[in-house]
Amino acid sequence: MILKSELQRTAAESVQTVKGMKMARSAIPTGDLLRAYVPVNGMLKVVRADSSIDAAITAPGHQNLIEIPNHYYQQEQRKIIKLNGVPHAFVSIPIIWKNGEIAELQATESLATTAQNLRILIYVLIAVTLLAAIPAFISSRILSNLISQPISSMIRTMREIRGSGQYKRIELPKQSKDELYQMGETFNEMIRQLKLNYEKQEQFVSNASHELKTPLTVIESYANLLKRRGKTAPELFDESVEAIHSEAIRMKELTQQLLLLAKHDEQWKITMEIISLKGLAEESIRSFRTAFHREIDLVIEQPVVVKADVQKLKQLIYILMENAHKYSDAPITVKVLVENNRGVLEIIDRGIGIPASEISKVFDRFYRVDKARTRKSGGFGLGLSLAREIAEAMNAELSLESVEGQGTSAQIWLKLADSH
Repeated sequence: MILKSELQRTAAESVQTVKGMKMARSAIPTGDLLRAYVPVNGMLKVVRADSSIDAAITAPGHQNLIEIPNHYYQQEQRKIIKLNGVPHAFVSIPIIWKNGEIAELQATESLATTAQNLRILIYVLIAVTLLAAIPAFISSRILSNLISQPISSMIRTMREIRGSGQYKRIELPKQSKDELYQMGETFNEMIRQLKLNYEKQEQFVSNASHELKTPLTVIESYANLLKRRGKTAPELFDESVEAIHSEAIRMKELTQQLLLLAKHDEQWKITMEIISLKGLAEESIRSFRTAFHREIDLVIEQPVVVKADVQKLKQLIYILMENAHKYSDAPITVKVLVENNRGVLEIIDRGIGIPASEISKVFDRFYRVDKARTRKSGGFGLGLSLAREIAEAMNAELSLESVEGQGTSAQIWLKLADSH
């Protein structure tokens, strides 16, 4: 671009030279006229049609330009030529010469200074590029370390976890919003959940083994007793068989509940349907009366239609009625009503009740308020924990109200079918 600009400048000066020569052609000798317009770094010459030179003037120090071969172009020329490796601007313009002859005014101007400036500019750009590359290289290394550090830390932590079996978290820098920080934060949250689930699993296995130990001990004791004296004592035989059968049933119930509780809430297969609480309550009560021979009163305050999973809701009702059966000998009452724009199914017993200090704990797995009474009635402290998980899976709510010595009321709160 710079060389082309210089060429255009030389061409413009040549045009002005031609105009000046036309005006002063007859009054000033050709040599003097060319000398007045010759470039400070170049040469002017007039070339005839036979490629001979009519006149030529060079600037001081540029006499070597006279050695350029003469050529008649017959039309205007503008180009950059190189002489001894130095760029020159060359312009050839046709002019009307003496006796009407068509000649050409040819201007040649050295661009050595421009070429030198371009070389200096190239050196400067190379130096600046190299200088800029150094901090760019350093910053890229720093940036790559910043990017790879959380990943490397994550890999190290994973290897440590695999080697030691201990859950560890990644040490994160100050809080930011970039993706790497979020990745590290997500990893730590995942480790936290894994550790929590592992601890829950350990606790669950420990509690389950503890609960299974009692019926297994009873079965083993009666089996040993049968081996020693069963053949000689018929009454002992009947007692032992009955105890073993009873404990086997208890173990079966416990195992079933443990398997249900082992499911995570997202693994529950829920099918929400429109359900009439009156019909479902009547069906559940009828089955429970037949199985346990208990008196159960149903009170329908108003028709209620809700959204729930039929089978899961039946299971939930059965668990609550079974609890009422275990802790009360009086008739059980089941109510169906609407309260606070929600359907409510309430199961009321008039049994031993729950102390106020224990209400918040009864939904914990394996927690039992009165262990002696619970063992007698066959409880494991799993029913209410299972009931809570079933309720949460259906987006329902489970609550308890109890007065010690007077009884307990359990409510299932469900979404009405016509609510949004």
